[in-house]
Amino acid sequence: MSVVLITGAASGLGWALARACHARGDQLLLTDIDANGLAARVAELGEARVLGIAGDICDPELHRALLQACREHFGRLDVLLNNAGITHRSPTVQTDPAVFRKVMAVDYHAPLELTLSALPLLCESRGQVAAIGSMAGWMPVLGRAGYCAAKSALSQAFEVLRAEIARDGLHLLMVYPSFLDTPIDRNALGADGKPAGHARSTIGRIRGADWMAGEILKGLEQRRERLFPDRGSWLASLLWRLAPSLYYRKMSQRFAGEMG
Repeated sequence: MSVVLITGAASGLGWALARACHARGDQLLLTDIDANGLAARVAELGEARVLGIAGDICDPELHRALLQACREHFGRLDVLLNNAGITHRSPTVQTDPAVFRKVMAVDYHAPLELTLSALPLLCESRGQVAAIGSMAGWMPVLGRAGYCAAKSALSQAFEVLRAEIARDGLHLLMVYPSFLDTPIDRNALGADGKPAGHARSTIGRIRGADWMAGEILKGLEQRRERLFPDRGSWLASLLWRLAPSLYYRKMSQRFAGEMG
């Protein structure tokens, strides 16, 4: 039985991960900015081995509270699942810079800083870290400049971190999904920081959160370093690297509705 900390756990992929970990008998520390939603999820699981702490994942005080709870309530931390995220759908030149800063804070700074703070606890258990990247970190997606930048930064930082913490017996999994049926896209920001007013465009197959959660847990069990669950998006990333002009033409056609 492992102690697992999951961020963004009140909905979407985070909630799917919480259910999957709970089903296999793990002890859970769940966090989300949605306090009411988180309380409902903890009540739904309904056991003493589940603890919820609400807060803004960008707040270092929340990081300290989470790690203190791991130490005092559970006595350890075995797995950190950096799932919390945010995106936007807006042309770069029309987007308020505050939107870019917010996306970067949630998708890059927060998971990196929480992971670094958790390393002493994880080293004690020779534990595991997973971070939810995106194929958008490997290839440009029109209307997602801030999201692509944040996921690219996350990918590069954690790919470096993996090699540095391996000496301490720690394992790090980077997950590179494409489009999932989760609230992250339904709650996407628009150019002004308010909810986006247009439907998203996609590449490849839209996968479910439960399926993705299962693949992530299998990846951790197999101690994989990287997980590319969607073959179509992986092939698109190859097209970007091998034939960028063709990729841009295809991307411009597919995402034309988001450029208005």
